[in-house]
Amino acid sequence: MRAFSVLVPFALIATALPAYAGTITIEGRGEVRAAPDMATINSGVTTQGASAREALDANTAAMSELIAALKEAGIEARDIQTSGFSVNPNYVYSDARDDLGYSLPPKINGYQVSNSVTVIVRDLEELGSILDRSVTVGANTVNGVSFSVADPSELLDEARKQAFADAREKAELYAGVANATLGDLESISERQDFNSPQPYPMYARAEMASAAPVPVEAGEMSFAITVNVSWDLDNSAE
Repeated sequence: MRAFSVLVPFALIATALPAYAGTITIEGRGEVRAAPDMATINSGVTTQGASAREALDANTAAMSELIAALKEAGIEARDIQTSGFSVNPNYVYSDARDDLGYSLPPKINGYQVSNSVTVIVRDLEELGSILDRSVTVGANTVNGVSFSVADPSELLDEARKQAFADAREKAELYAGVANATLGDLESISERQDFNSPQPYPMYARAEMASAAPVPVEAGEMSFAITVNVSWDLDNSAE
């Protein structure tokens, strides 16, 4: 009798549990598009000189003027960061050879100094004029412009909701075809996909100083989330 009284509760529990039919894992995707609200540019000055000192002095004067112009345009000091500095000799190569037929080593013919800053522009309406002003005061290297959203957290959360809803809708469809229902949620993993306007190079020329303000189009950015979600499947309805 004691053995029977133990087995009966387990039998009742077994009949109360749903029939387990395995798991289903589905990928879902959500995407939200939004206009950027800030831009990052990299600009600087490259100078030449007969000596490294001469090239550096010219570069220092030009960069000081560039940074001052950026601040006058409303760029805060925290948004200006030195991102590159180099001093390199300019070599002149010759086809001449010595008495043994070996090529002669190159000769140094002056020096080149490059200095660049990364600048964050938080008012996109001023971006074109800032680019124009930078070139006007001597920036002869503008490596590119990239756009971003300062705080994309709400956009990403909305994309997550869409991605999960997409995964669940697909999972319910497959479960229905298999004469089953979705059970407990087992796991969720995500991957973020950013699709923003690509940085594009801009090459400064002296004649740009008197040109019209640089036209800039920010376009839109895409914030996408891909999720993989797993559920238990219940086929107790069969």
